[in-house]
Amino acid sequence: MELTRVIVILAQCVWPLWTQVIHLTDMYGTIKSPNFPESYPKEIDLQWNITVPDGYQIRLYFMYFDMEPSYLCEYDYLKVYSDSEELAVFCGKENTDTEQVPADNVITSLGNVLSVAFRSDFSNEERYSGFEAHFSAVDVDECRDRNDEDLVCDHFCHNYIGGFYCSCRCGFLLHSDNRTCKVECNESVYTERSGEITSADFPKPYPKSSDCTYRIELEEGFQITLEFDDTFDIEDHPEVTCPYDFIKINAGDKDFGPFCGEQSPGKIQTGSNIVNILFHSDSTGENLGWKLTYTSTGSECSPLAAPLNGHLEPLQSNYIFKDHITLTCDPGYSLRQGDKEFEHYQIECQRDGKWSSDVPLCKKKESQRRHRSLPSILTNQILS
Repeated sequence: MELTRVIVILAQCVWPLWTQVIHLTDMYGTIKSPNFPESYPKEIDLQWNITVPDGYQIRLYFMYFDMEPSYLCEYDYLKVYSDSEELAVFCGKENTDTEQVPADNVITSLGNVLSVAFRSDFSNEERYSGFEAHFSAVDVDECRDRNDEDLVCDHFCHNYIGGFYCSCRCGFLLHSDNRTCKVECNESVYTERSGEITSADFPKPYPKSSDCTYRIELEEGFQITLEFDDTFDIEDHPEVTCPYDFIKINAGDKDFGPFCGEQSPGKIQTGSNIVNILFHSDSTGENLGWKLTYTSTGSECSPLAAPLNGHLEPLQSNYIFKDHITLTCDPGYSLRQGDKEFEHYQIECQRDGKWSSDVPLCKKKESQRRHRSLPSILTNQILS
């Protein structure tokens, strides 16, 4: 008899049995072996494919189980699949070293599809009665069940029955993928002569799926210098130059970059008064970003000397484009330039390295000259 069984099993490997497939789409239900609770027929190949809506998983548990035992369930068996992955193989009436029964175990599908395959061979001599199982759809808590490698939402995850939705912190926008939080950062224009620029959220990980443009725009005559902080962390690739995230810099007819990785670009002399910085990030990665400070230098004007009986403010060792000097005189003196008289006078260092005007002279005020000459006039009148 045992030899006959082996021959039949080998024959079934060559000529597989015809499989009957039953499709179930209810949110809950029961599956049973044929004729349950009577003994199941021989040579059965039956499969239940259970499908529920997206956002749900399937729980399967058994109320009764009684199948023919065999080594590694090679005769009769019940197999449970999810997403082509075999979750369990059952046979027999109790657990042994080579056989497993469902008992009180609850099987949960990986996704929204679960398949249960039942097969019996050519005999059921002891009239095993088979099984009865129940299934039900259960809501997937995507927010709780997410893993760190593939976050469901960048910032906030909100679960509801049958699905979830994402939202972002203030200042961020939800990307078209409805999961990633990006920033709107294409209108940042810097016009001060020095300042600081960082990636959004620095030194926390920068937003994904964003294209940020930062523009430094100064008057002609200035040249901008960029200096990146030592903390520099942009996603890179060991073999390809910056294929994911990167910084590119344009300054007039010069281009710098792309830059990525952990090596700071350091100091960059742009030689231009207008600099555009583009920072691109893709949809993956948790890198810390970057920070830079920028300064500017302008055309230098030659030092000035204060006029006799006059003062310069501020008094510096050197002056560059856009610097101003205010000139004043000692009491009793005023600034004279041509036929004009001033209490104070201001000149500016221009982009060509020349001052906007010559330094006027400090001369005695007309009223002071008249007051000083009055005693001599009276003396001459008395003597006469």
